[in-house]
Amino acid sequence: MENITLDLTRLDPEQTAGLPLPAYATALAAGMDVAAALIQPVELQPGEIGLVPCGFAVAIPAGYEIQVRPRSGLAVKHGITVVNAPGTIDADYRGEVKVALINLGREPFTVRRGDRIAQLILAPVVRAEVRLVAELAPTERGSGGFGHTGLGGKRIAADGTGDGR
Repeated sequence: MENITLDLTRLDPEQTAGLPLPAYATALAAGMDVAAALIQPVELQPGEIGLVPCGFAVAIPAGYEIQVRPRSGLAVKHGITVVNAPGTIDADYRGEVKVALINLGREPFTVRRGDRIAQLILAPVVRAEVRLVAELAPTERGSGGFGHTGLGGKRIAADGTGDGR
């Protein structure tokens, strides 16, 4: 794996005191966990969206982006996810990193200071050169859209067991 240096600056000292920097939880983790830099807890009601500050800004090298993705544990256990997943932080952005969370669960969820709320993934960016053509090259699929190949695969029953077919 290649390591890329990210320059990061903490913002308000009161907001960030004692909070960890974004960090990989394991040696082979793809994403860095990022913590909520809240002074007071924030409760998200079911269906509610909240913008949670992280207390830092980052200088992403040219040719890269940071993707903001949900944490699977929050999503599965509580229905908390990143509303615009994956979010993108562009290389030329220098403002505070914030995470837009939504509560898709059935119960209110409280985000507290230091909670790991999302993961950040540094990814290379390839830019497209858009070219207008009279028609596109044909493929076997053609213009078949959403669901045109059927469901396939194993289906889970409502009770979480069996094949569900």
